[in-house]
Amino acid sequence: MRLSILPLLVCGWVALLGLFQPAQAVSLIRDADIEHSLDQLAAPILRAAGLNPNRVRILVVNESSLNAFVLGNDAIFIHSGLLQRLGSAGEVRAVIAHEAAHIANGHISRRLSNLRGSRNGAAFGLALALAVALASDNAQAAGGVAAGAAGAAQRQFFAHTRAEEAAADQSSIRFMLAASVDPEAATRVLEIFRGQEALSQSRQDPYARTHPLTSDRIRTLRGLVAANPGTPTDQSSADFWFARAQGKLSAWTQSPSWTLRRVRNDTTAIGTMRRAVAYHRQADANNAIRNMQALLQQYPNDAYWHELFGQILLESRQPGPAVQSYRNAVNLNGNEPLILGGYGRALLALNTADSNAQAVRTLERARALDGQSSAVLRDLGQAYARTGQPGLASLATAERYALQGRINDAIVHATRAADRLPRGSAPWQRAQDVLSAAQ
Repeated sequence: MRLSILPLLVCGWVALLGLFQPAQAVSLIRDADIEHSLDQLAAPILRAAGLNPNRVRILVVNESSLNAFVLGNDAIFIHSGLLQRLGSAGEVRAVIAHEAAHIANGHISRRLSNLRGSRNGAAFGLALALAVALASDNAQAAGGVAAGAAGAAQRQFFAHTRAEEAAADQSSIRFMLAASVDPEAATRVLEIFRGQEALSQSRQDPYARTHPLTSDRIRTLRGLVAANPGTPTDQSSADFWFARAQGKLSAWTQSPSWTLRRVRNDTTAIGTMRRAVAYHRQADANNAIRNMQALLQQYPNDAYWHELFGQILLESRQPGPAVQSYRNAVNLNGNEPLILGGYGRALLALNTADSNAQAVRTLERARALDGQSSAVLRDLGQAYARTGQPGLASLATAERYALQGRINDAIVHATRAADRLPRGSAPWQRAQDVLSAAQ
């Protein structure tokens, strides 16, 4: 699936409160390959922190500034700008270890509890929104992340205290050592932000505003690292996943000419992948396809590169071959909702009676695995319409608008769905849920 820019709602649909609030769109970059690569880097760190790697997602925010943060206990967010600035797998793991420490040490949970006890409406809405927004098994939760009901509440929530930062630093070093990651990487990350405290707040990167960077903190962290040197281990696998995530992100976000200059003599698999993406973005389908064929000849069992080939073919208006490529990806990894979403989209592009029916089944499975994708709901609504299921088409559209914070549109389509669906059925009840939440 292509890098998909999805709305990350600031105070979006607050399911527990049963209300909508105005949304300020930020965005996530959703790509199965990048997320899988980051998961591989994060897994040993999360296990060392006592967290379940299958429950904590690593997601990329489409922001060129440098920051990373956590919301609730189910996701760590890294700005794309920071991910591209970091120079090694160890540095990415240091960032993840620090944010995982905030989760493991209960900093976010305590802050949510404090906000729930507040009589301030903005703070109360923030607390409940954050509590539900990342419930990955809850299709009615916010379609992104509720990150603040007002500027003051947002700053209050995100800004860690110096005591929390000191505790997170100590815990992160412990997690890195337990995961056989050289803790020296943590000091290199802080060096990126060194000097930020001397700048006016308007000129600081968000990380400096939310993670206090005092000289004492940097000095203490260096002392921790010096007293706890890491044991060298083979980092070749981690280096591969880092290069893969960073390489694909840059191929989609930097100019194609920039990418092609940097991979001119790069014959590695990642270099070939980046070249294919760059040629595709230049509308040079022949060269893009040629590079993907060479890549898959070498790595025939890589689901994520079959998915990328499917995207390139689909966007080059070759739906038949795209369906086959996506099918190969699904056969290799049938539990990845982003791959299933791309497969469903390719089936819709093929647009036969059989492919449309198959698209319904595929997209329903994608939604069941990740109910927070507005792109899947958009395609599912189209698939239902093509297969003569107008009630379900209206319901999918209503839920998509709800996830995007488009309240009035959600009400219109939920009302239409309720009129067309059997009263008392599960889909009818979902339409009622949208209407109740909008009251």
